Amino acid sequence: MNKYARLYRQKSKQEYKKVINLFSKSSEGSARTEVLSGLTVALALVPEAIAFAMIAGLSPLTGLYAAIVIGIVTSILGGRPGMISGATGAVAVVIVALAISHGPEYVFATVVLAGIIQVIAGLFRLGKLMRLVPHPVIFGFVNGLAIIIFLSQLDQFKDSSGSWLTGQPLFIILGLVLLTMLIIWGLPKLTKAIPSSLVAILAVFGIVVVLGIDTQTVGDIASIEGGFPPFHIPTVPLTLETLTLIFPYAAIVAGVGLIESLLTLNIIDEITETRGRSNKEAVAQGTANIFSGFFSGMGGCAMLGQSLINISNGARARLSGIVAAVALLFFVMFGSSVIELLPMAALTGLMIMVAIGTFEWASLRTFNRMPKSDIFVMVVVTGVTVVLHNLALAVIIGVIIAALVFAWDNAKRIRARKHIDENGVKHYGIYGPLFFGSVLVFNEKFDVLNDPDEVIIDFKESRVVDMSAIEALNKITERYLKVGKKVHLRHLSPDCQRLLKNADKIIDVNVMEDPSYKVLVDRF
Repeated sequence: MNKYARLYRQKSKQEYKKVINLFSKSSEGSARTEVLSGLTVALALVPEAIAFAMIAGLSPLTGLYAAIVIGIVTSILGGRPGMISGATGAVAVVIVALAISHGPEYVFATVVLAGIIQVIAGLFRLGKLMRLVPHPVIFGFVNGLAIIIFLSQLDQFKDSSGSWLTGQPLFIILGLVLLTMLIIWGLPKLTKAIPSSLVAILAVFGIVVVLGIDTQTVGDIASIEGGFPPFHIPTVPLTLETLTLIFPYAAIVAGVGLIESLLTLNIIDEITETRGRSNKEAVAQGTANIFSGFFSGMGGCAMLGQSLINISNGARARLSGIVAAVALLFFVMFGSSVIELLPMAALTGLMIMVAIGTFEWASLRTFNRMPKSDIFVMVVVTGVTVVLHNLALAVIIGVIIAALVFAWDNAKRIRARKHIDENGVKHYGIYGPLFFGSVLVFNEKFDVLNDPDEVIIDFKESRVVDMSAIEALNKITERYLKVGKKVHLRHLSPDCQRLLKNADKIIDVNVMEDPSYKVLVDRF
């Protein structure tokens, strides 16, 4: 016995050493990938943060500070390692009216309040509500976002007056964009040691600098020079009037941020075949926005485009997000003169490749296989996303349409098998869900006046779902009782029995067979 035990211990040590060696090699490779991917994401965040801040009517540094603060907080505390958060267009669209009418101080206060709302949502585990988002809505959300990312890059092919470039300037930017895309597409086929997107940006940057090519750079959009994000308590009156003003904006920002963040989390989960923690991410997003408001940031949420850049580079841990935020801070404080020389063509090519990779091409191939209702929901969500640039509203509309379609389809599924037994008793065997949508069809199944004196309605293959169904049962039994006929309801759950007005007269209780499900009721 001792011999076998000794051999087992030796084998265990050998296996343990193999695991340690494998982990060490994997960790070393991971660290390099995480750092390089983080640097790539940081470069891509610069023009995005500037653009979103300008959309919101705020200074470029407000967007950069938000990207730094939100990025580092969510990377450390978030429920989805590898996901990138920062200033986003959806938040910018919400706060632009407040920024114009009341200034940045009210925006900062709104962001802090939105963060508090998000933290509360996470603590109450409202992240599980994302289960209500059907797959066609996610397809529409992703496809719409991909189209928005692509269309937003077309501005780089226009001059300052808004006219399309022609001649040499057009050929230069087209060539640089195509070169960027070619490197991003082709380099992984040769080696994956270095993120192809980072190589593409540096290669195009080198070509522009060495050859002295005249093309638009990051510095042409706005200066990114600044200091450490300043701590600043929003200078707004602490009154009920202020709360009344900013609360609607804060609630929308919180809702938009959570919807985008949790949808992005679900998409990254599918790509990586892992599972993030939605409620933890909600708390992290809220905490990040609170810090963002106190450190002069415009607020934000998860960014699908940058997250996909990070994931496609092979990053899977928190380090990449931390590196991206710290690198962005370094760019602002010390490296602005270099970063402002980055050609926009390289970043444009990168974002176009992100758009191509984001679009769910598989959804197009399933058009003939998906139900027409699902296709309709997907197209509507995509259209609303592209037209309104409001991702949260598009998702909400999609969920409402999907819910109505589901209710309509189930409303038509209720059936009744009818037969009269040897004793002259008529049986109605109900199958399909009985709820508010199917009540009308349910009532049409009964012939009260022509039925025999005794009727049995069996719910063994059905389910009473809500109070509308309970009220329908009360009405149908009252109709039978008014004409002097006896009706028995079988296989109802105990809570259904309690809610029926004439339960003692019409229910045959069978403890062994009656189901134990709960009908949906409002007990408050």
